[in-house]
Parts: sequence; structure tokens; C-alpha cells
Amino acid sequence: MIRNITLSRKQILAYGVAIALVSAGTGYGISRLNTSKALTSTSEASGRKVLYWYDPMVPGQHFENPGKSPFMDMDLVPKYADEEAKAGGVKIDPGRLQNLGIRLAQVERTDFALDLTVAGTVEFNQRDVAIVQARADGFVQRVYARAPGDIVGAGAPLADILIPSWAAAQSEYLAVRRTADPALERAARQRLTLLGMSQGLIDQVSRSGKPNTIVTISTPVGGAIQTLDVRQGMTVNSGQTLAQVSGLSSVWLNAAVPEALASQVSLGQPVKAKLAAFPGESFSGKVSAILPTAQSDTRTLSVRVELANRNGRLRPGMYATVHFPGNTSTALSVPSEAVIRTGKRTIVMLSKGDGRFEPVEIQVGRESENRTEVLAGLTEGENVVASGQFLVDSEANLSGISARAIQDREGVGQEATAKVFTAQGRIETLTTEQVTLSHGPVPALSWPAMTMTFKLASPSIATGLKVGDQVDFSFAQKAEGPIVETMRKGTAR
Repeated sequence: MIRNITLSRKQILAYGVAIALVSAGTGYGISRLNTSKALTSTSEASGRKVLYWYDPMVPGQHFENPGKSPFMDMDLVPKYADEEAKAGGVKIDPGRLQNLGIRLAQVERTDFALDLTVAGTVEFNQRDVAIVQARADGFVQRVYARAPGDIVGAGAPLADILIPSWAAAQSEYLAVRRTADPALERAARQRLTLLGMSQGLIDQVSRSGKPNTIVTISTPVGGAIQTLDVRQGMTVNSGQTLAQVSGLSSVWLNAAVPEALASQVSLGQPVKAKLAAFPGESFSGKVSAILPTAQSDTRTLSVRVELANRNGRLRPGMYATVHFPGNTSTALSVPSEAVIRTGKRTIVMLSKGDGRFEPVEIQVGRESENRTEVLAGLTEGENVVASGQFLVDSEANLSGISARAIQDREGVGQEATAKVFTAQGRIETLTTEQVTLSHGPVPALSWPAMTMTFKLASPSIATGLKVGDQVDFSFAQKAEGPIVETMRKGTAR
């Protein structure tokens, strides 16, 4: 039995759209399947194992299956397990190395000074301050056009003051002087001194034979006027401060030393300072005081250095770079230009020979004379890229090679694995090669307090030290025994 089925126009259109969608989906699926099969079969045909797939423009993102990149309109690229770049770092053709200007530098031991460089500010020497006061009640009759901030010499006039109460005492002194009695004259002169008159003013009254009730107030020292509280016509009282003058023959340089490095600073230590106002010139001084309180916001100590101020060139408020020299010790180092700081870690491009390079993470320490101390990650004698390292790093990133972590190089050499420990002790014997120390416990090694002998990494470590000195020292635990790497005077215990 055959039925006649009549479809409406809407039903016909709906069925047509559904058929089109199914056909398109089927075609896309077949196309994706064919593409995936083609890529997979190509890998299988080559007999090479695919580790992952990646977009060359975003090499850090890995995919388990082939296909189109979600970042760019391009196919993902396979990364094979047997690729030489993955096993031995990135390889660059020798011809390209020359064109890129690649230059190598050796990891070696160099001298490092245990010095300290911090910022400082020039300030007035608060021990060289003069306070100018009125010695009696009076009236300001004249001022000499001075203002705060003016630089004046010693004896510079500030104001003329009329002191009426001195008139009667000076007249009495002149009357006694006419009696020609030396004892009475000395007594009368002493009375004028007690009233606040200077010897110069008393001599002037004695010579002229007339009372002088107008006194000129002048600065006892030369320097900068800090405050000036005297104006023409004003009334002043006995003991009132009229001006404050700070001398400029010497200034204080207050250096901000981090509290963690405070042990590197001591009283009397020589200091070199450089100011931006005087390029190429350094100023010498000594530590005169270490202030007893620390700045809570910056966690720094204020170290005061007194500097001679010839010709008044050093002005309070100037900024300076303050250098505290220290003893010298040897350390593993590389040229500072070879170090790449990514923000999260520090790496260098290690040369493995035959045009191969590998990014290696390192731990850095001090910097001195364009070299950076390497605390971990490299071994003495290895070569790193000192010029063109950023180009090699870019090549490694494009190849999907990540930097090798420090712990992954622990078996490379003894220098990379030696840990450094710190302790305090007293020097019992000392030569250029070894030191015997009575030291406190070292918890990290479960050592109790004891007396033992250490080798010195460098003879220069013993410079400036002697038997009996209390020292802070650091040592590395190596195959040949503990070796002292740094040693400096500490506080008495």
C-alpha cells in the first residue's frame, strides 16, 4: 500500500538545511581525519617518535595531537625525541656564529672585594653651629640686609641694637677710671663684663671716654645663616635668639647602610665618596659615628662620615655614592654582560662545543669591575656566551628549549654543589694557607662548638686579621674538607 505524502514548503526548507549541515560536518570531519592521519602516517613512516606538537610562534605551548594552531592560521609542528637540539641544546651553524658576533668567556676565579657601596646625603655638621643671642634688653636700630641661606664670614654684622640700661654702668666706669685707682677700675670693668658687654666694647668706651649704648651683633663663625629673627624697629629681650649660623668648614655625609650589612662598617673605617656634582673626583673621610637607631621604613642604619669642605663646595642636600672598602677574596665569576636576568631567574648561555649552546640557570652574588660572582650553577673552566647571548637565547626559545635549573646540574662539578655555611669564631692560629678557629655551633651541619682548622680559599682572606680577632666567616664543605671563603672582623662575644 503506497501512501501519498505531501510536504509543506517550510518542511522542505528545514530538511534541506539539515542535510547541508550534516554534509558540511561530515566533510570537515573527514578532512580533519585525513589531515591527522597524513601527519601521523608521515611521522610513523619516518620512524621518529613525536614528543609533542607546537606552534613555532608560541614554542612554550605544547599539544598532544596534531592540527591547526589556536594562535595562528598554520599547522602545528612536531617535536621529535631524537632531535639534536633537545638533547644537546640549540645548535648554530659556525657560519652563523661568526655573523652573529658570538664571543665566549671562561668561567674563572677572580678577586672580589668585600666592599659596600650605598647612597648618602650631605648635611650640616651639627657640631659646628653658632647661636647668636641678645645680651640685654634693647631695640633694633639697624639691620644689614641678611637673610636665611646667606653665606657669611666670621664677624659679619647682623644688626645694631640700642641698649639703654648700659648707659649708667658705662658712665660709672668712666667716673671710676678718672680716680686712677687700678683696683676700683678692675672692679668696674668686671661689672661691665657681667652685664654682657664684650671686651672690645669696654675698650672702646675706655678710649673714647664716652658711653656707647649701641652694640653691633655679629656672627662668631663663618657659614650659612639658618635662621634670622631680627628686624629693624623690633624689641629684643635678654637671651633672645636672633640668628643661627652653621659652619661649612666640614660637613656630615650620612650614609644609609642596610641593617643586614651593618657588620661590614666600623668606627674609623676609611670611606670614599663620589658626588654627581663633581664627576671624576672622590672625597675621603672616616666613619665618625654609627647612629644607634635604624630607620623602620627602609631598614637601614645611618652611618655618619665627616668630610673636610674646602672652599665650601660640598653643599647640604647633595646626594653621594659612598664606598666602604673591605678585604678581598676570590670567587667564581663571569663577565656581567653574559648574565641574562629574566625577572624570575638569572641565566647564562653555556657553550657545549661544536656550535651547541644551552641556557643554564645560575645564582649570582656580588658585582665588581664588570664581573658577576656565581654562587651556583656553573663550574670553573666552562665557557659562556659573553656577546650575542640574547640572539642565542632567542634561538633556544624558538626551538622550545627551556633553561636548565640549578638543581639539574648538581652532578656537573664540585664547584656547583658546594654549599656555603656561616659561623662566628675566634682566630687561634693564622697563616696565608689556613686558619684555626674556635667557632660556635653550625646547626646546618649539626656541628657543636669546637676548635678546628680550615683551609683558606685565598691568601688575601687573612689580610688585616690577627690571632685573637673575633670574626664572622663563611666556608664551603668540599671533598678536600671545609674551605673558608670569606672572613672579616666581627663584634666581641
